[in-house]
Amino acid sequence: MVDASSDMTKFDNAEIAKSGLGIATASDYFALLKPGVMRLVVFTALVGLLAAPGAIHPLVAFAAILSIAVGAGASAALNMWYDADIDVLMERTKGRPVPMGKVAPEEALNLGITLSLLSVLSMMLMVNLVAAALLAFTIFFYAVVYTMYLKRRTPQNIVIGGVAGALPPVIGWASVTGTVPLESLALFALIFMWTPPHFWALSLVRSDEYKKVGVPMMTVTAGKKSTRLQMLIYTILLAPVAVLPYFIGIGSVAYLALASLLSVTFIGFAVRVWWLGDGREEEGADANRAARSMFFFSILYLFLLFLELLMEHGISTLRAVL
Repeated sequence: MVDASSDMTKFDNAEIAKSGLGIATASDYFALLKPGVMRLVVFTALVGLLAAPGAIHPLVAFAAILSIAVGAGASAALNMWYDADIDVLMERTKGRPVPMGKVAPEEALNLGITLSLLSVLSMMLMVNLVAAALLAFTIFFYAVVYTMYLKRRTPQNIVIGGVAGALPPVIGWASVTGTVPLESLALFALIFMWTPPHFWALSLVRSDEYKKVGVPMMTVTAGKKSTRLQMLIYTILLAPVAVLPYFIGIGSVAYLALASLLSVTFIGFAVRVWWLGDGREEEGADANRAARSMFFFSILYLFLLFLELLMEHGISTLRAVL
């Protein structure tokens, strides 16, 4: 574990108050919910909901997706409350509402707790207990297990913490069936295996920032050489997981072809990142560009796979309704 406590400047409410920035707008509170992450959560949850067998009333489906979105926002607000001391020191996060002094930490905490309770309660009352329990577990895992414990204590923070980000399609599926079958776990596994190479690609570029604030990312504790190799291994292992939906009947031949093509391309990005490292801990501009390109492609990779599933099951649902 990296101990950077002597180098860290703790978040100081008094200093923020002096800055004169403490005027929050509606957009600042919305930013607390990490809308970009929320969109991905809703997107993957919707795929799980549409892919599940059986029927669900449109209003119940809407309530389920809305509850999942609110729960994702609650997790984000709690994350920003707890991480305010390190967010203010990192280039990528210093513009968030809490480190900017737009929203007080206690406001972020109160908002996170309130939205957590509302999202789980609405899921329980309007959908079903299984989906509500999964949503509650997801919020707890991200806000407490990942943010408050794993993130600052182990280089496996992203690997284990990926459980929270991989659960939305399972919650969507459970919203329809009240169960957690193999098919929903295949979607979980896809996101779970995708998470490490996705975030480690970013950490290769931002390694100095993580080291500065004492977050033991793999690049900080094991070094960039080891991280690049692990990224390649995870990307190779991801490929068979990505095509699994076809073999268990929730993806078509078109999905199989797309997943195969994207996975080969993703592995190509990982090979390039590994190759350009050239066995060194320090990287040149080309290696950094390769890592950044892999990060952005990873987003496209997951989006296209779930978009294909969304179209396949969305069309089937539309035909059934018509």
